[in-house]
Amino acid sequence: MASSSQKSASPLLVIVAFATVYLVWGSTYFFIKMAVDGFPPFLLGVLRFFTAGALLLIWSAIKGERIFVKRNMIHAAVSGFLLLVIGNGVVIWVEQTLPSAMVAIMVSSPPIWFVLLDKPNWRTNFKNKSTIIGLIIGFAGVILLFSEQIESMMGPASGPSKLPGMLLLIIGTLGWASGSLYSKHYNTQGSAAVNTAWQMIIAGIVFIPSTFLHHEVQSLNWSAIPAHSWYALLYLIIFGSIGAFSAYVWLLQVRPATQVGTYAYVNPVIAVILGVLFAHEGVTLIQVTGLVVILASVLLINLSKYRASPKSSPKERTFDLQNN
Repeated sequence: MASSSQKSASPLLVIVAFATVYLVWGSTYFFIKMAVDGFPPFLLGVLRFFTAGALLLIWSAIKGERIFVKRNMIHAAVSGFLLLVIGNGVVIWVEQTLPSAMVAIMVSSPPIWFVLLDKPNWRTNFKNKSTIIGLIIGFAGVILLFSEQIESMMGPASGPSKLPGMLLLIIGTLGWASGSLYSKHYNTQGSAAVNTAWQMIIAGIVFIPSTFLHHEVQSLNWSAIPAHSWYALLYLIIFGSIGAFSAYVWLLQVRPATQVGTYAYVNPVIAVILGVLFAHEGVTLIQVTGLVVILASVLLINLSKYRASPKSSPKERTFDLQNN
């Protein structure tokens, strides 16, 4: 995997981008749940990503950005497929049957995958004890999140099993982490806005065959779609995709992937609050405990990123910067 040097950025812009990803993406789980009340999952993916990508591409063209660069489009196709088709597509699909709060908690594992899958940065990620301990604690948190479902499988059947959706979410988080790392290490020379636009447009196009295979378009009664689903779709296009996803792709260019991945620990808090307040969803004490344990793990995983090491030489610090 080709590695690229990390770009510099204004600290204020970094803070704003992190706040956008943390807060807006935390709310998207709730709005996806509202959207799938009226839209079939694959059609929702088409409408959301293709529309957002087209709007962002038009805006980039107006600004005079280079739009059609073959190399950039190819990289955008790969990362867009992993991020949005596999990663986000799974989330849209499982929210038909799983509560949004549970989905948000389940997809809190990408930071762990970032550390494990980011081979070019293994030297940096595994050279300190806090990262190793953080991984172990994070794994314990995931076990806590799964414990009730595993226990229910052992006991008498009580309704449809949530296990298939949970297993799909693991695949989705692996796809998301892989796409994020690909986007970071195969960083193109084009602007973040153009690359993000192509990622979303290509993802939207990939979703189209599935909408017909599952007869979503043929059987959909457009007039019966409730107003709140349309409002949710609008929110997902403007804030979830154009705003937050663009901020996320930009952050991957200027910050280490393990830091950017911490969004996954903040998002569930926002999603749980919205789910409890507006959708009357509930989470159990053991799930909350698992979430707290995972939150502790991310602090340990990223501890070395926030404190300077006085023993390291300038050459070593330069090496670490170039490989993050």
